[in-house]
Parts: sequence; C-alpha cells; structure tokens
Amino acid sequence: MKRRDFIQSAALATSAAFLAPNALANGLKDEKIKEFGFQSYTVRDFIMKDMPGTLKRLRKAGFDYMEGFNFSNGQLLGQPIAEAKKIIEDSKIALKSIHIMTPNLGDNMQQTVDDAAELGTEYLVCAFLMPNERQSLDQYKALCEQFNKFSELARKSGIHFAYHNHDFEFQELEGQIPMDIILKETNPNDVKIELDIYWARKAEVNPLTFFRDNHGRVPLWHVKDLALTEGKPMTEVGNGIIDWRQMFGHKKDAGLRYFFVEQDANFAEDSLTSLETSIKYLKKLNY
Repeated sequence: MKRRDFIQSAALATSAAFLAPNALANGLKDEKIKEFGFQSYTVRDFIMKDMPGTLKRLRKAGFDYMEGFNFSNGQLLGQPIAEAKKIIEDSKIALKSIHIMTPNLGDNMQQTVDDAAELGTEYLVCAFLMPNERQSLDQYKALCEQFNKFSELARKSGIHFAYHNHDFEFQELEGQIPMDIILKETNPNDVKIELDIYWARKAEVNPLTFFRDNHGRVPLWHVKDLALTEGKPMTEVGNGIIDWRQMFGHKKDAGLRYFFVEQDANFAEDSLTSLETSIKYLKKLNY
C-alpha cells in the first residue's frame, strides 16, 4: 500500500468511526455472543500469583476460553506445562491460543510446538516485535520467512499460527506499510492475523476494511476499547468509542473463530474487575 492510498484509507476509517450508531448497525441482526475469551496478560498481576483462583473468578464471570502468555522453557504462566494444563482443565476454561515471542521461532521451535501440542492449544501467536527487530523492511521480510517456516512446522502438529499487531505495523517504513509486507510475504493459508482492534483503530485503520481486504484471514481478535481522552488510552469494552455491534456484525468477513478481551493498563479499579466490566457489556450486546 502506497502512502497516498494508506492516507486515503485512514481518512475513510476516521470518517466511518464517527458515523451514527444506526448507520453503522444497518443490516445487522440481533444476535448474541455465545462464548467469551480473555487474554491472560490482562490479569498478569493476579494470575502469576494465584492461577487457580484467578481462573475460577473469571469462569464465574462467564469466560469460556483464554489465551496464554509467558510461554517458554517448558512453562506457561510461570507453571510447568503439565501443572499449567491441569490447572486450566480444572477451571473449565479452554486454552485456545498462546502468545509467543520471536525467540520461540528460532532454534527451539520444535520444542515450542511440542509443548503447545501437549497443552492442547489451537493457535500460537507472535505477540510483539521488539524495536530492534523492526527497523527495516528487510527485517520484516526475514521475519516473514521465519513465520512461514514455523507455521508449516506447527501445522504438522495441528496448530495454527498467527501474527498479532500493534500500531507500528501500520506506520510507514521506507515508503511502505509493514503490515502489507507481512500479508504479502507470508502464506495466507498458514499465517493468519490476530487483529488487535484497539491498536488498529489507534493507527487510524478501519478494521472492517481490513476484514474485507483479508477475507477469512483474521480468525482471532483482541477486543479492547479506545477512550477519546488524551493519548487515546485503552479502556473497558463499552466505555470507549468502538462500535462493537458493528465489529461482531462483520465477523464472517474476518473469519472469526475466537476473540479475547484484553486491557493492558488504565484499569478503572483493577485488572480482574476490568475484565468483569467488559464481559458484562458484551453479554448484553446484540449484533
């Protein structure tokens, strides 16, 4: 995507963001969300201290599945793989996805896949690129080669691979948009996108356009809201400006399978309470 086209797309996205709710919801049906997921990074201050108790509270709140983080060296969430698996199974919450970092894609990639298979997860997701990993388009292209190699290995164990965005992937670098490189240089059948809707909107990208342009390639979402205060911080779902009825109404364009409520910071009270606030809103949502 050239700079001119990107700016035009961003302008359209900004305009769409401020359409009246009735216009945004046009043609949508009154359906309910049936199952709810969360990203465990949100409650990292709780779950690393008391994993069973934290999962019990979130199950009581209505969450059905989760996405893990802190996955390396034979551990998940600070617990050995076997123990983490037992705690999660006992909680009656399903582990659908796990965030990984680029070191997981290196020499120990087979161990990463084997541990993920033992845990029974369906997805492994590259969570973030460190600043020194994304200084040039050549670095992105090299990462895409890693993504293709890792995704092929994961597929052999029945595990899908995806890439999770922030805002920097949508910011021009050497005259191009890095996300365009990721989409073009990776195998669309094996490398999917986990769209963080907050970060996309903060980058002035219209998620609905992204879904349509990459039909069926966005099976995972991060669901967190954007507040129109200084810095546009994250906020509880329903407390910001994102039209979630519109988002879920276009889930088929994305190919949505699972979404994970997430909030990294800016909690009204604490991280657990913020997840409870978000799921209360989503339970009432018609789309």
